[in-house]
Amino acid sequence: MNQNAIQKAAEYIAVCWQQDNHIDALPEECTPVTVDDGYAIQQALCTMIDSPRVGWKIAATSIAGQRHIAVEYPLIGQIMSDRVYASPANLLLRDNRMRVAEAEFCLRFGRDLPAGDTTLTRETIMDYVDALFPAIEVPDSRFNDFIRAGAACLVADNACAREFVLGDEVTGEWRDIALDRFPVTVYANDQVATTGTGSDVLGDPRDALTFMVNECSRRGLALKAGEFVTTGVIGRPVTIEPNSRIVADFGVLGRVEANFASLP
Repeated sequence: MNQNAIQKAAEYIAVCWQQDNHIDALPEECTPVTVDDGYAIQQALCTMIDSPRVGWKIAATSIAGQRHIAVEYPLIGQIMSDRVYASPANLLLRDNRMRVAEAEFCLRFGRDLPAGDTTLTRETIMDYVDALFPAIEVPDSRFNDFIRAGAACLVADNACAREFVLGDEVTGEWRDIALDRFPVTVYANDQVATTGTGSDVLGDPRDALTFMVNECSRRGLALKAGEFVTTGVIGRPVTIEPNSRIVADFGVLGRVEANFASLP
């Protein structure tokens, strides 16, 4: 895609982002064909949003997540500060098409990561991580039919980023915990909605982080101290309705809560 087409696509999506609108499709002349096109649009989009990036998301790190948006591999998106809420959070569903909440492990970088190295190991990357949080992501797409939009368009759409609820930083020693075997239970209105373990996330949340860091490095995307990465859904995405209360219980690692209402 040429730069004019990239900018035009980003402008369409930015309007939807800012006005909480949805579209059937981008104009043909600015529809991304490749995932690389999609990431170029995403970068342009995030410069148009009047809010700084504070983190990153990895979509489709589980079979359930991939099936939900009909892709075959993880997608990376950016989380902007105006869409991050502290737990317990009160959110409006508005016109959210996806209507799901996802329990996720979230890791924060304590130092800038070196740019350009695409072979960093899990152990090396974890040396740059200084904190762990329980979290809930509330994704959505700006495309009405996000299931058929395709990977390139979903990447352009910031990998279906919308709202993000951050729990309290884990204060105990967590580095020796086997996150791949760590159980998480999600409740909807006090009823168990789904259960899972960290192995749902590309086998281990730290492996998902490793994939994301090396993919960002390959694409020239800088990762900075203080930014966090939410690593993907544990269990399955939980359907949310107006007046739902979603609680993700991470046991000794804490709990995170999101309450949903429709517009008044």
